[in-house]
Amino acid sequence: MKRVVSLSLGSASRDHRVVADFLQEQVAIERIGTDGDRAKLIELIRQLDGSVDAFGMGGIDRYIVVNQKRFTFREAEQIARAANKTPICDGSGLKDTLERVVVHQLADDPLIRLRRKKVLLVSGVDRFGMAEALVENDCEVVFGDLLFGLGISVPIRSLAGLERAARILAPILTKLPIRYLYPTGEKQETIKGSRFSKYYLEADVIAGDFHFIRRYLPDQLAGKIVLTNTVTEQDKQLLRERGVSCLVTTTPHLQGRSFGTNVMEALLVALHGKKGPLTSFEYLQMIEQLQLQPHIEWFQQAERASVDSRYFLPV
Repeated sequence: MKRVVSLSLGSASRDHRVVADFLQEQVAIERIGTDGDRAKLIELIRQLDGSVDAFGMGGIDRYIVVNQKRFTFREAEQIARAANKTPICDGSGLKDTLERVVVHQLADDPLIRLRRKKVLLVSGVDRFGMAEALVENDCEVVFGDLLFGLGISVPIRSLAGLERAARILAPILTKLPIRYLYPTGEKQETIKGSRFSKYYLEADVIAGDFHFIRRYLPDQLAGKIVLTNTVTEQDKQLLRERGVSCLVTTTPHLQGRSFGTNVMEALLVALHGKKGPLTSFEYLQMIEQLQLQPHIEWFQQAERASVDSRYFLPV
């Protein structure tokens, strides 16, 4: 049996473990949160290094890639270096491949109809593949990187603007501890108020990292579509209570839970057997081979539908 372990700076309350079959092989998939404790995270990596098939690194990006330019987070790189034998994945490979594919699939889906919708993408720099795919499908996108990452009330409304912001800010921000940019530990369970509710309410679709989406979640989101991943049953109940119409996770549900892209990327690497990240072509091959599908769930009774999301994923 193969074993994939995601070690996260996030809350331990979100921990989960499943055993599932992939390509006629059983794989144990586990998520372990360290409540923001970086030293504990590094120690766990060292303890498990060489005894598991692949690590996911959660709660922090190792890289962000904007228009083929890669920026490396100093803190994440220091954490990743604790693994000498087992490959470690942060999810950036799937964000640039699987998430592009999912957006193109949903563009003309008869129920989702993503094309030309108004979209709030809470952070575009860590999901540039999704950002490009949304723009390619004529969506009117607000990129919330300055809003949700820095708390600055300045929306970005174009890919060119997102690239400019990344070129200027990424070399500085990637040197900071991640806790200044992204909720870790118990902060992942906290809603800080509805400061940016205007942008949620103007959008048809709220997309991107769920912890950022949750951070300023308004009380009412009637009729909205949420496009994300890494959601628990408690997260889904929260969205139902706020009136969200439909939840789409870019990664499939495993025993009722959507794992993060870092976990799913580690799964693909473990199944492939490569001792490091795959190429874009290899990721797409594995996606097709495993028939990975987005998960679509309708919350509001009047809008429930039987959705067949078993798409063919072209390579």
